Amino acid sequence: MNTFSIVLIAVGLAMDCFAVAACKGICTRKIHFFYTLRIALLFGLFQGTMPLIGFYAGSYFAEQIKMVGHWIAFALLTFIGVKMIIDSFKTEKNECETDNSINKHFSWKTLIILAFATSIDALAVGVVFVPFPCTIWKASAIIAVISFLFAFLGVVLGVYFGKRFRFKVEVLGGVILIAIGLKILAEHFFF
Repeated sequence: MNTFSIVLIAVGLAMDCFAVAACKGICTRKIHFFYTLRIALLFGLFQGTMPLIGFYAGSYFAEQIKMVGHWIAFALLTFIGVKMIIDSFKTEKNECETDNSINKHFSWKTLIILAFATSIDALAVGVVFVPFPCTIWKASAIIAVISFLFAFLGVVLGVYFGKRFRFKVEVLGGVILIAIGLKILAEHFFF
């Protein structure tokens, strides 16, 4: 798998981080650098670690996966992409409460739960890299850095654009993941 494909996968996965971070920014209405850094670090760490876990768990079944790896990659990426698109159209709850403190929105407990929840997709994506064992560490690092950047940017844009910021970034992320799945399948059959 080439670097461009890995970057596209990372961008697709980072869309959830971006969306959640933007919601946190909307709720706070002010940029707090250390809290913004906290959310970005946690999201990057979880997004970067989960593919490694998925890869090593999937490696136990490497011989079986190599025979059908392209189908597994296509199915997983398509499933995750479709799930992201469907989730983006669910009714959003307004997480903002008028008297909440910044500490509640950016508490370690809250952010760890959010980081874990948004990184479940990255765990499944780790299995995609079983046929490409030489790229897992590189992919994990790229996913972590891009997720960090998207989360940081999400908070900043959430603060600046407030409630008017309604772009469904999860849809774009889902479309990117589906496109990567189709590309992997096409590469198997045509190249």
